[in-house]
Amino acid sequence: MKKVYVAGHRGLVGSATVKALAAAGSYEIVTRTHDELDLCDRKATREFFMSERPDYVVMCAAKVGGILANASLPVDFLHNNLAIQISVFDGAHAAGIERMIFLGSSCIYPRDCPQPIREDYLLSGPLEATNRPYALAKIAGVESCWSFNRQYQTRYLALMPTNLYGPGDNYHPDTSHVLPALMRRFHVAKMNRDPRVVAWGSGMPRREFMYSLDIGDAIAFLLGLPASDFGALTSPDIAPLINVGVGEDITIRELAELVKATVSYEGDLMFDTTKPDGTPRKLLDVTRLRTLGWEAKTSLGVGLQATYEHFLRDQEA
Repeated sequence: MKKVYVAGHRGLVGSATVKALAAAGSYEIVTRTHDELDLCDRKATREFFMSERPDYVVMCAAKVGGILANASLPVDFLHNNLAIQISVFDGAHAAGIERMIFLGSSCIYPRDCPQPIREDYLLSGPLEATNRPYALAKIAGVESCWSFNRQYQTRYLALMPTNLYGPGDNYHPDTSHVLPALMRRFHVAKMNRDPRVVAWGSGMPRREFMYSLDIGDAIAFLLGLPASDFGALTSPDIAPLINVGVGEDITIRELAELVKATVSYEGDLMFDTTKPDGTPRKLLDVTRLRTLGWEAKTSLGVGLQATYEHFLRDQEA
């Protein structure tokens, strides 16, 4: 039985990963809370790795947030993520782990690159300004995977997920991403009987959304690949990068209408065009992952309903 350390196990991706790995029944799962291990502390992180000696690592820990959070805290998004990544890569290499899966973000790709976005579009153009510090930190993580694979023949793989949502999401009004932000806004408006909800931007940008339990399933699938297949993905000759998404997108306006219907809010939906839109479109090309035999299973409608039910339970707790 392989021992897997899931960094960031309380977050959206980490909690889904733990659930998927537990369901597989073939792993010993190791976790640590932030109070138990500060991953920005390089010395403590290395000591943890040398003591626990995990076989595999799934690197989900990160400082994340939406447009407002990225714009307000650029230093935090750049430096905190770099510090976490350096600590984990250093500790993992020192402990001689067999496999690592590093979670990045689709924002690493250029703002205006062709759609759908292929893995080889990385570094082919300028980044979206509103989340450039976070994107640069995640690009550094991708390069770390490749650099370790080239220099030390490690097996580190970088996953670039599309926009994620689901149980365990962040609904804070200042730091959440678009989908949970809309869900909270519509719910509050429904409870307060507000006549309208105002969303940021024009509603025209297109986005792809994947249910968090699907990313957990994808991680478990990739982590469990035969050695030859995982080795091919992490060959020193290629960038160890693979997109994870659903292969289709919708406009933010369409998303807002779907969330509105899920929440059963009966007021008006308006858009504040003085607020930024961000990247016009982000649709990932998921051909590589589909070729390996994995596809997302949860439709947006089903995922939204499950997410809102979980949100309501959290409100009652």
